[in-house]
Amino acid sequence: MTYFYRVFLTICLLCASRASYAQIFNNENVSGDFKNLSFEQFVKEVESKTSYHFYYEPAAVDSLLVTLQVEGKPLDAVLPLVLAKTDLHFSIDAAYRVFITSGKAIQPNLPDDFFKPQVAGSGAVGQSAVISGASDAPRRSHTASAAELKLYEIGAGRPDNTKGKATLAGHIRESKSGEPVIGASVFIESPAIGVATDQFGYYSLTLPVGRHELKIRGIGIKNTRRQLVLHNDGQLEIEVEEDITPLKEVVIEAEKDKNVAGLQMGLERLDIKTMKQVPTAFGETDILRVVLTLPGVKSVGEGSTGMNVRGGGTDQNLILFNDATVYNPSHLFGFFSAFNPDILKTVELYKSAIPARYGGRLSSVLDIATRDGNKKTFAGSGGIGLLTSRLTLEGPIVKDKSSFIISGRSSYSDWLLHQVPNKSFKNSSASFYDLNAHISHEFDSKNTVYATGYMSSDKFKLAADTTYNYVNQSASLKWKHIFNNRIYGVLTSAFSHYAYDITSIGNAVNASRLAYRINQANVQADFSYFHNAKHTIDFGASSILYTIQPGSLRPLGRQSLITTDVLPQERALESALYASDLITLTPRLSVSLGLRYSLYNALGPRNIYRYLPNESRSESTIIDTVSYKAGGVIATYHGPEYRLSVRYTLSENSSVKGSYNRTRQYIHMLSNTASMSPTDIWKLSDSNIRPQVGDQYALGYYRNFNDNTIETSVETYYKLMHDFVDYKSGATLILNHHIETDVINAEGKAYGVEVMVKKLTGKINGWMSYTYSRSLVRVNNAITSDMINGGKYYPSNFDKPHDFTLIGNYRFSRRFSTSLNFTYNTGRPITLPLAKYYDGNSIRVYYSERNAYRVPDYYRADFAMNIEGNHKVKKLAHSSWTLAIYNITGRKNPYSIYFKSEQGKIRGYQLSIFGQPIPTITYNFKF
Repeated sequence: MTYFYRVFLTICLLCASRASYAQIFNNENVSGDFKNLSFEQFVKEVESKTSYHFYYEPAAVDSLLVTLQVEGKPLDAVLPLVLAKTDLHFSIDAAYRVFITSGKAIQPNLPDDFFKPQVAGSGAVGQSAVISGASDAPRRSHTASAAELKLYEIGAGRPDNTKGKATLAGHIRESKSGEPVIGASVFIESPAIGVATDQFGYYSLTLPVGRHELKIRGIGIKNTRRQLVLHNDGQLEIEVEEDITPLKEVVIEAEKDKNVAGLQMGLERLDIKTMKQVPTAFGETDILRVVLTLPGVKSVGEGSTGMNVRGGGTDQNLILFNDATVYNPSHLFGFFSAFNPDILKTVELYKSAIPARYGGRLSSVLDIATRDGNKKTFAGSGGIGLLTSRLTLEGPIVKDKSSFIISGRSSYSDWLLHQVPNKSFKNSSASFYDLNAHISHEFDSKNTVYATGYMSSDKFKLAADTTYNYVNQSASLKWKHIFNNRIYGVLTSAFSHYAYDITSIGNAVNASRLAYRINQANVQADFSYFHNAKHTIDFGASSILYTIQPGSLRPLGRQSLITTDVLPQERALESALYASDLITLTPRLSVSLGLRYSLYNALGPRNIYRYLPNESRSESTIIDTVSYKAGGVIATYHGPEYRLSVRYTLSENSSVKGSYNRTRQYIHMLSNTASMSPTDIWKLSDSNIRPQVGDQYALGYYRNFNDNTIETSVETYYKLMHDFVDYKSGATLILNHHIETDVINAEGKAYGVEVMVKKLTGKINGWMSYTYSRSLVRVNNAITSDMINGGKYYPSNFDKPHDFTLIGNYRFSRRFSTSLNFTYNTGRPITLPLAKYYDGNSIRVYYSERNAYRVPDYYRADFAMNIEGNHKVKKLAHSSWTLAIYNITGRKNPYSIYFKSEQGKIRGYQLSIFGQPIPTITYNFKF
């Protein structure tokens, strides 16, 4: 008992002493008129009048002058004024010791509630369960350290858990901005149980009840951990700090799980910071250009953003921007990407093993997501280049609850065209702009709403004769609801619109306007169910309504003799159900099984032509016209789409993966050019044009070296495609009322090997890839006249067997780095005229078999320098300069080959888009 009284008396004395210190501390105020004093002189005056004693490094304050007048203010209110424009910080302990430090403040005392456990229940999480950062960086660092040492009790005070397991869920967010952290690994080591956060930063883990150390790792964030005692189901919201170390050490730990241990194969996940290091043609970060440097991804030529992924056509790629479909992802005929890089969060490209929630395209899915915006403070960023400028603003609407982000970009490229000697270009103009807006609002811990709007417009006028206008518009609205720790759902509605107008006014008699429109409205419900550590189930449903105006030609002006011609509208409904299960069979073996079932209905009102069977379709073989009323079903297609992925871990650093997927596509792009063009049109499947079906088999080996600082992978694939669209010789695609007479259903096969070596840390970093691939087409109909090349396989327009890319970055210091980009690929196939002959007193040209020849091989080297401003924490704005040279060798890579008849002879010419080095300079800023 005596011992107890001694302890009690000691505690009372300590409390009294602390209270006494607090009282004295409050009375130690500072008064005085300080004029042009050195910091040392200021300190001596304060020490002479108070009980404070300063500790500091003289060299750190030798240039600091103090000029201020104070009367009866506490020292902790005076020092922020003295150190306001410096990188110095202060800390004061209870013994009147003042510590002046550079870079970050020290914490002389433990928090009062340091040893008090934090308790989180199963419902909404109170503030005591959330460790939030303060407004300044040093305070955030201290808070993060305290959060790692605190003990969180999850589900305390609830009935005992008899099952021995409980589910922990929550969100991972950045402490500075409040934005979700996507793809972060959340795990415990014993037993080994982990999960990656989804697109909302959400995680759910089923763990044994008891004491655990929860670890969090991810790209661009500092590794952290949380100590917890799990009693029952509950939530834990976690805020993490951004890792601003330029060499990005944490990338390796995060990527290790995805490259070797992750189940997904054929997935390329791009980091915005990495993309900004890749030199581009006009100095602005272009995500589509960076995507084209990845193995298995090609384009038909320079200046084209149309992607050909693993032997597929440009229309076989589903491009999503916050879950809204984008039909034309480029500006100025492909020279710029349609996406402002400053607002992007993640860019994911699925080349194989496409998740069951995606459908509607054969080759790939490019999923682009924007940032939610800063929920803590107002911020902005932008850039000024030779041809474009951009500005992004973001901030909280209701702090920690809702935020906005809005961005705009515009070009001013006419001055460059006016410098070209050619008169046609001097009289031309080209411009574009795009606008993005995104709002997120968290109603409570279970309900969050996201809204996105996007609009872009392009205008290109050639020699005051023909004007091209095309616009992209999209909007999406998401509602995320968390039912409990195991299941949540996302309801998404989206709208997409693409249109172009081509006006010709060079000749008043032929003045006309050609227009095209496509609208897509869709709704989708997705659910994720975390059954346990071995089963994660995703399921949902979707429906898409297509409305297409295939084309209209109308006269312009009273003198125009053009006759109005309008193609009938097309409509269709595409619906699907899907489910997938990620199963962990053993620590080494994981399997993902998925099934998607799609149903497609072509709808009226429309007239459909019937043709003679076993005859080539033409206007002369029409035997009937069938009229369908509004809403009438013209044709129905449906079928299963299988998804299977397997991963077997060979060792801690290596694994083997295999996958198979079947996909169906009900919409086709018709183009009279080899590359994606603004004037391309989309055609819906009907009773005459069947949907496309694709099957892909893939196998890969993955290995990391040198303590996971070097990643390597080898993937091989084989793909079969059925009923995709090819064209008859001399096909007419614009304003064709019988388009099915000029297109034919073809079949194809593609196969290849992709080798990737990636180094993501150190002063030298980047990646190197080599791809060998073939893409072959065959039209072997029973109708002989429709056959191409005698029914044999021939190279597709984008068949390029060899492709090599090198992206290298070297960082000399924290502020200066250089980048080099080198690419080589085989020239694309073309069809050449071989001879001319006379038929009925007319000269005819005899052509080779389709795509029997090739243009010369392509290679290009680019170089860039990135110069950053100083890294002071307290600055009005952080800025950087990027100086780049595109095509430093000045090689005239051929974009296309064309022929002219000159003086009775046919001569060939090659067209080069960039035939000389293109230097650019861009100023970037962020505040």
